[in-house]
This record gives sequence, structure tokens and C-alpha cells, in this order.
Amino acid sequence: MFNAFERMIAWRYLRAKKAEGFVSVIAGFSFLGIMLGVATLIIVMSVMNGFRSELIGRILGLNGHINISSYEAPLENYQEMADQALRIDGVKSVTPAIERQALLSQQGNATGVIVRGISQDSLKQKKELYDGIIAGDANAFSENNIAIGSELAKKLRLKEGSTITLISPQVKAGPFGAIPRSRSFNVAIVFDVGMYEYNKGFIFMPLEEAQRFFQTDGRVDFLEIMTPNPADLSDTKQALRTIFPESIAVSDWQRTNGSFYNALQVERNVMFLILTLIIIVVAFNIISSMIMLVKDKSKDIAIMRTVGASRGAMMRIFIMTGALIGFLGTFFGAILGISFAVNIEKIRQFLESLSGTELFSAEIYFLSQLPAVIEWHEVISVIIMALILSLGATLYPAWRASRLDPVEVLRYE
Repeated sequence: MFNAFERMIAWRYLRAKKAEGFVSVIAGFSFLGIMLGVATLIIVMSVMNGFRSELIGRILGLNGHINISSYEAPLENYQEMADQALRIDGVKSVTPAIERQALLSQQGNATGVIVRGISQDSLKQKKELYDGIIAGDANAFSENNIAIGSELAKKLRLKEGSTITLISPQVKAGPFGAIPRSRSFNVAIVFDVGMYEYNKGFIFMPLEEAQRFFQTDGRVDFLEIMTPNPADLSDTKQALRTIFPESIAVSDWQRTNGSFYNALQVERNVMFLILTLIIIVVAFNIISSMIMLVKDKSKDIAIMRTVGASRGAMMRIFIMTGALIGFLGTFFGAILGISFAVNIEKIRQFLESLSGTELFSAEIYFLSQLPAVIEWHEVISVIIMALILSLGATLYPAWRASRLDPVEVLRYE
């Protein structure tokens, strides 16, 4: 497609002499723009994928894929309902649970918490929670022993073996009127699941103790159903709705966390659009640098045309010149972006130690580490898009070079 003569001329035009230094500077900025644009797009998309994957993975690891609850009151015959649900294809496990709000008090400090009552077996089945135990033993999760998050333990200076007081919103009658119900519990487990929201505000309590503390009379708030494929729950939900009455609500994790999931998706699409526009702006920079190169090399073009070079050869020379800028910028940008995404957590830690400031606060971003997941089909899409834009940016300047009239150019030389 490109002969040796055309490749030689295109390569020489990229290496400008002192007199042509300005054109070379513009071409250099075009190269840097493409490289940084591609690298930034890969890094941002990888981080957004990492956020989505980590958050959804941890949410699914700590919550059921499908929740069964009642519109009217807590579930009374929950064991019978669990047995019915287990007969349905696609249901892996069913766990009864209670989730209520309470006030935690310890040595004059108080904070609101969400108390979730689950069985010991359920705690062991929740991989994120079980693997996240940093103090204590899952076998101690029984009777009066509870599990608290690491951030909550840090805030209230709690550790394994500490005693706390939980105050329920429910009241009981006393000699001086209604007073809130309170009870002491032992901290048997401290966990870190990697999500700030859970580490700071959640307490896990044995199911029987939660039923007694919140006085549910042996009832539970909902059933957590786990499935082999949480991405496709439509058939399982439909089957569950057919066996339970209309007073029973069947909701999946996508609906429960719908606003959060949609916000992540919208943010990801907007970031992709903005960074794509940046690459388009850089492509226009290639157009301007190529037009200046054509103007600067007009005499050379006229001489080559005079000695027999065709218009097609002129087009190919300048297409190759511009395409090389785009190709090299895309190639080095992809390497930079992939390398940065793979080592982004180490880079974050280095920058934090260098600056002495916290760049990635778990309190704001919900995760304790900066995640990045490279999806190779997206990387390939970014590379193809950058190459197409770079190639498209060379067409008009190359066409102008091919349309130069050698007679007009050389008339006054």
C-alpha cells in the first residue's frame, strides 16, 4: 500500500529541522495529547469498572440476591416459607434475618447502628463477612456475643471482649412511665468487609438474640435467598411470586440498590463521553498540525509532482505522517494506561505517603482500597476509536496536499 519512497518521505517530515521546528512542536503536542487522552480514558474506565465490580460484589456478598418480606407484618411462618422456596430451581439457600435500628452506647459515647440478626451458619456462608473477620472467631457468634465493624470499633475504642449497650427504639413500661429497652452485649468478632458503610454502621447479632431483643415473638423481617446467577433473577422471582400470596413482597438486589447501581452506570457513561471529546479535540490538533506541514512543504510537494509523483502518492505520504502520530500516541497511551490501572493502588499509596494527605477517603468513596478492573474489550474499543479519529484527521490535509498545483507553487520561485 505504501512504497519505500512514500515511507521515507513521511518519516522525514516527522523529524523536522530547526527551520521547521514549530511544526514539529505542534506534532509533538498532538502525539502527547493522543497518548494522554487514551491513557486517561483507559484508567478512568478501569477505575469505574473496579468501583462497580467491588461495590456490587460486596453488596451481594453481604445481602441476599432476592429478599422475601411481608407488606403487612414480620414473617411468622418463615421456616415453612423457606422450605417452599428451597424447592424452586435456582434457589441455592434461604436465610431468615432481622434488620432493625438501635442506639449503641459505650462509656458516654453513643452512635446509631443497624442491627442485623442472622444465624451462625449464615455468617459463615457470607464469604465477604467470614473472610473479613480480623479479630475473634465465627464459632463464638452465639448467645450474647455480637460482631461489629472495624470503623465502629475504632471510633468507640472497642475490641474483642469489650462490652457495649444497645438501646432499642421500642419502649417498655416502668415505674416512671415508658422507657427505652436496653441490653448489654459482648463484642466477640470485629470484621472489615472493605466497605466503609458496613464497617462503621452495622452490627451482626445471633438471630435468636435479635428476636428477643426486638421482641419479634419468634418472627423475622425477611428471608434472604441466594442464587447461582445473581445477574439473571427473572425466572426465579416469577416462580417465587407464584407460590406466595400477594401480601408477600419479592424484591431483588437490583431493585433494592437500583438508584445506586444506575448512578454508577450514568457516571461511567458521562466520563466516557467527556474523555472521548478530549480525544476528538486532540484529533483536530492533528488536522491543524498537518495543514501547517502541508503549507510548509508546499515547495517540496510541487517538486515531487513535477518529477512524476502522483496525487495519490502525495495523499499517502501525508496520511502516513498523520497516522504515525496517532498510532504512536495510541500505542504508548495504551501501555501507560494499562500500567497505571494495574498498579493504581500502589501509586495511590505512594502519592499519599509523598504528600501526607489522604487522597482516597473510605468515608467518601465507601471502599478502603482504590479498585481497577481492566475489561479488554473496552481497551480495544478505545484503541480502535483513537486510531480511527487519528486516521480521519489526516484525510483533509492529505487531500489538500494532493490538490496543490505545482505550477502555481513554483511560479515565483
